[in-house]
Amino acid sequence: MEEEKSDNSAVPLGRYPKAGIICNLKRSEAKSSDDVPDEEAEFDNPATVQAIQQSLKKYGVESAIIEADEHLPENIRKNQVEIGFNIAEGKGGRDREAQVPALLEMMGVPYTGSDAAALSIALDKALCKRLLSTYGVKTAKSTVITPSEHIDIPNLKYPVIVKPNAEGSGKGISETSVAESPEELKKLLQDDLGLYGEDMLVEEYLPGREFTVGLIGNGKDVRVFPPMEVIYRGNTQRNYKVYSYKIKCDYTKYVDYKCPADLTLEALEEMTSASRTVFLALGCQDVSRIDFRMDAEGHPCFLEINPLPGLAPIYSDLPMITEACGISYDELIFNIYITAVKRLGLSLQ
Repeated sequence: MEEEKSDNSAVPLGRYPKAGIICNLKRSEAKSSDDVPDEEAEFDNPATVQAIQQSLKKYGVESAIIEADEHLPENIRKNQVEIGFNIAEGKGGRDREAQVPALLEMMGVPYTGSDAAALSIALDKALCKRLLSTYGVKTAKSTVITPSEHIDIPNLKYPVIVKPNAEGSGKGISETSVAESPEELKKLLQDDLGLYGEDMLVEEYLPGREFTVGLIGNGKDVRVFPPMEVIYRGNTQRNYKVYSYKIKCDYTKYVDYKCPADLTLEALEEMTSASRTVFLALGCQDVSRIDFRMDAEGHPCFLEINPLPGLAPIYSDLPMITEACGISYDELIFNIYITAVKRLGLSLQ
């Protein structure tokens, strides 16, 4: 199957717009059992941000690292940022990933990646699934449980998996996230609602293989990379396999990855087509990563999209996918940057 490719092979000449690498940095771990153990799961390690800066520097792109805090506007001005390289997850609420793009738009500063609207919809798993169902994208049956004293047990086929409705990076997904009965589900919901204090998504468990797909580009020219399979070395909870936060943190112990994945032409075309549909339907820009899991019949079902995919060298999924396709980490970072520069029509002086 021939892939559509974004044309970033020819590196434009000139002075590149100065980038502000806008991020949320990991600071600490939870200090007691009352703390959310994976509170900073989505934030980036300083080493990741420094790696991005070094990659841009190799292509002659000047940059400054800027944290997404209350001083963000003044630091953007002080550092004379001409384009934001946005990897910030934001803080607080289901619209937190939209905070930085919305602020940058208000300030008139262009940026890499998807806009506030796309990021808000993508982070809300249930809303995203409902929207994509109108495009014919296959997903597991699910419902949302809101924090309240009375928990309504949904009419779903067991087993089911429970996850926070508006989190990423495996946050809130553990080795005890699958329930086989209404009683188990009620206990699991009580624990999670008390810990996270936010809506929980209850979804019918998909028993098949798991994949993630990387995309770079815009519009009809978006490049959909071959799917990478997440191969579990064993069950993570009873007879189930769950890509939890713990497993993502210690992946070499629990999973293997294969890219390109071994797929029939039919399954490959189905997943590639669904990936492109999801990206375009949400109005995503420049880069994204989309997760799928197969149902009992072997059909790929959409799990979620991350328009702010992890960019840690070596172990983040997107760098692993592009590396398998012959694109180095430095090239990946520059491709994201230059894809946005071209989309925005920024001049190279």
